[in-house]
Amino acid sequence: MKFLKSLLLYTALGLGANTVFAMDTSQFDSLKSGDMRKLAWAKSDEMVSTVAYFDETGQETDLSTYRGKTVVLNFWATWCAPCRKEMPSLSKLQSELGDDTFEVVTIATMRNSPNSIQSFFTKIGVQNLSQHNDPKGALSRSMGVVGLPTTLIISQSGQEIGRLLGDADWASDEAIALISAIIIADHQN
Repeated sequence: MKFLKSLLLYTALGLGANTVFAMDTSQFDSLKSGDMRKLAWAKSDEMVSTVAYFDETGQETDLSTYRGKTVVLNFWATWCAPCRKEMPSLSKLQSELGDDTFEVVTIATMRNSPNSIQSFFTKIGVQNLSQHNDPKGALSRSMGVVGLPTTLIISQSGQEIGRLLGDADWASDEAIALISAIIIADHQN
């Protein structure tokens, strides 16, 4: 009897775990226009990596810090020309939509010293984005990042919703509409 109760409990927990994130991304397909056409929906409901990276103060942290928020996560590098082009639009997206339910998170991956990251942000006039660092690329590798920039949309429960390879205008009307719709749907679940 004890075995049967345990089996039922673990089965129920397993079924519940599989339904935590049930966002139907097809509802957003009509909003994928302009640069957002490059956005590819995630094929599974797997949680994002918990590999540590460094925050602005040099402390180790991980993406679980952002649970409860929908996140646009951008992997970039100081030497990446498309990243330089894209970063101001990510800043505008943060200014437009950033609040208790949404945040743009930027992580410089591979060889980017904190000083070079700060200099990069100063030169392009961005003051409202995170200056995180993944110096050995451990987080980006664990998340399957194969080129820069790569931007992921992550649900409030910590699952990848979609990713866009290459640069995009995240401040465009199309991007704002798409991200706004995703935030609303994510926080209704």
